[in-house]
Amino acid sequence: MFSRILVAYDTSEHAQSAFEHALELAARLHTSLLVVAVARPSEPPTRVELEAELDHARTHYEEAFARLRAAAKKRGVDLHTTVEVGHPAEQIVRTAEREHCELIVMGRRGKTQLERWMLGSVSERVLRYAHCPVLVVR
Repeated sequence: MFSRILVAYDTSEHAQSAFEHALELAARLHTSLLVVAVARPSEPPTRVELEAELDHARTHYEEAFARLRAAAKKRGVDLHTTVEVGHPAEQIVRTAEREHCELIVMGRRGKTQLERWMLGSVSERVLRYAHCPVLVVR
């Protein structure tokens, strides 16, 4: 049914819940997971700022990714991670297409108040533009 599942991840409770649902599904279907975090730089970033933000984001997310890898290993699920840069919805959809993912799983809300307010636009954009099914987890 699904050979590869993408999980949008921002370290929030909703993202963690989305990961847990995707991990359960991947374990049952014997499929792999791709966990994607998106760093959103200030606009317009200079090349130096962009590289510094990406380095910071990779360091920040790597701690969380280590925990996700351990959980996936326990369940026998092949897990890959990546940090992309740009608008979250755009990068989630592009990465899913580029990596041939057949399902996108994401949380309903972001981690900050602003992200919660804006999330409707992120989840709606992913739902609207994704080439594959999207599961939004509460």
